[in-house]
This record gives sequence, C-alpha cells and structure tokens, in this order.
Amino acid sequence: MTKYEMLYILDSALTDEAKEAIIKKFEDLVTENGGVVEKTDRWGVKKLQYPINYKNDGYYVLMTFEAETTLVQELKRIAGIIDGVIRRLITKR
Repeated sequence: MTKYEMLYILDSALTDEAKEAIIKKFEDLVTENGGVVEKTDRWGVKKLQYPINYKNDGYYVLMTFEAETTLVQELKRIAGIIDGVIRRLITKR
C-alpha cells in the first residue's frame, strides 16, 4: 500500500453536520476499500487565493491515508460528484 495525502476544500456555507458527514464519507470510503486513515486535520475556514464559483473562503481538510492506487481514482470520482466539495488534490507522500 502507498501513502497519500488528500487536501480538499469544502464550501464554508455548509453546516457543521454536513461538513462532518462529508469528512466521514471520505474516511469510510478509504477504510471500506482496505485502506487505513492515519489522520484527518481540519484546518478550518481560510480565505481562498482566488474566487472559486463566486466563493472567497473555504473549509480546508487534510486527510493522510494508506491505500491501493485504484482507490485514488475512486476518491477523485466521488469528490467530483459530491456537492459541497469545491476542490480536491490527492498526492503521493
């Protein structure tokens, strides 16, 4: 298994329950597919470098995990579908 980091930005207008539900969904997706979530850092609301979809700030979350390479494509696909995810970036550690 390979170590990865997934940094994603959530819409800051979401409720706390909705943010936690999205975070839990990503963590569960990793664990259900045989991966291990090392930690999830919630950075909180920060100003974006430039407006994205007319939004000036977002809720940043950094998740470090170990998984197979096939799971990365699935995470990218799911992150693109979920409403509330503004941007995502998955990198190999």
